[in-house]
Amino acid sequence: MAALIGSFLKSSAQNAPNIIFIIGDDISWDDIGAYGNTKIKTPNLDKLARNGLLFKNMYLTASSCSPSRTSILTGRYPHNTGAAELHSPLPAHLIFFPEQLRQKGYFSALVGKWHEGPATKRAYDTLLVDKKANGEGGELQWVNLLKARPKDKPFFFWLAAYDAHRPWSTTTEGPQHHSETEISVPPTLVDTKETRQDLTFYYNEISRLDHYVGELEKELERQGIAENTLIIFTADNGRPFPGSKTRLYDAGVKTPFIVKWPKGIKPGTVTESLVSSIDIAPTLLELAGVKPAETVQGKSFAALFGTPDQEFRKFVFAEHNWHDYAAYERSVRTKDFLYVINKRTELDNGGPIDANQSPSATALKLAKAKGKLTLLQRDAFIAPRPAEEFFDNFKDPLQSRNEIANKTYAAPIAELQKILKQWQEETGDTEPANLTPDWYDRENGKPTPAKDKRGEMPGSAKKADHINAEGPF
Repeated sequence: MAALIGSFLKSSAQNAPNIIFIIGDDISWDDIGAYGNTKIKTPNLDKLARNGLLFKNMYLTASSCSPSRTSILTGRYPHNTGAAELHSPLPAHLIFFPEQLRQKGYFSALVGKWHEGPATKRAYDTLLVDKKANGEGGELQWVNLLKARPKDKPFFFWLAAYDAHRPWSTTTEGPQHHSETEISVPPTLVDTKETRQDLTFYYNEISRLDHYVGELEKELERQGIAENTLIIFTADNGRPFPGSKTRLYDAGVKTPFIVKWPKGIKPGTVTESLVSSIDIAPTLLELAGVKPAETVQGKSFAALFGTPDQEFRKFVFAEHNWHDYAAYERSVRTKDFLYVINKRTELDNGGPIDANQSPSATALKLAKAKGKLTLLQRDAFIAPRPAEEFFDNFKDPLQSRNEIANKTYAAPIAELQKILKQWQEETGDTEPANLTPDWYDRENGKPTPAKDKRGEMPGSAKKADHINAEGPF
């Protein structure tokens, strides 16, 4: 298998694999059947996993929509993109991996959500971003694009579904879920009728996306191009509920990542290797026979397609910057441990406005008033928050017990403190005194007088968008 992949890496553009990159919006890794959720109906994604390679340790660089996506597009950490905050446009001087594919001879297209900035337009031959034409879930034009593509070129599709972002659709294609019997309530939420209904809408939107993944695969088979088409399914951050989205725990930055490529991947394989989303760009470029731009900070994990049991990264890093509310958090994770720092401890983290104003959040607040919250449920309201957190990922997979004061962990804590500081210094991360402030009231969600006012972007003082250092690996 490794030799087979090697032959593809040397292939011409004509023989290069077609690439379909499907990115769901606000979908947690454990809300997919292939990852162990026995309630959700995702038959097509589960089939994709059975026929491909499932990553169990893929991590995003941010649990926030556009910073996560811009990081993937550039192969760079959020503070190195110049767009570390939500809805910040990427600067034109950076290089986007789809534009490198386009320059190599690929037909490049984006369908659906597009909020990475106008400069990224040059990365695509076609932008299909009209919401009415794309449908409520953002998937209506997927098959049509596949039919209409130029047949004399390999293609790259960035398929950015709106599913499963709030507000919810009242009706969806694909299987529906029953709130009482087909919902698994995460331990960060209280199990109430309102929470279950909230999660039902969320599950239904994931199932709609799953439905269109199936339609896409049918069309690939119909056209006879499935064998050399690489399909990736992933998401940009955790579910849009308190305790997940905008968090640097696994609930926020661990992501589903499934790859199917009949010509290059053995069916039914799994990898436990630690991988960062900044590694996606150099991997896809390598498979297409393209040398990654010098601006890319990630490294290719293409070798895992042939030998999924080998080690890859030792460290993955993530950051939490402004997303509706002021924030400055950084994290480093190994397979064993997670270390988090917070430079704005006076602020709580109940999630972005769509999460903290949701029915699930209201149910949490009512339970809080009655003093009936567990440790994990209470976490959304904690203020001040700890300046440092340290978790044992194996003994405490839910990352609920902060072991920063436990002397048993003194050595790994000291190591990760050193590694995180090294990463920040080498990549030019900075902590601005005048961060972008809260745009909304944290309790009632109403706009604040500071709405639409921006502060200093993390990394800007050191011109981090011009720093290409990779940091610890």
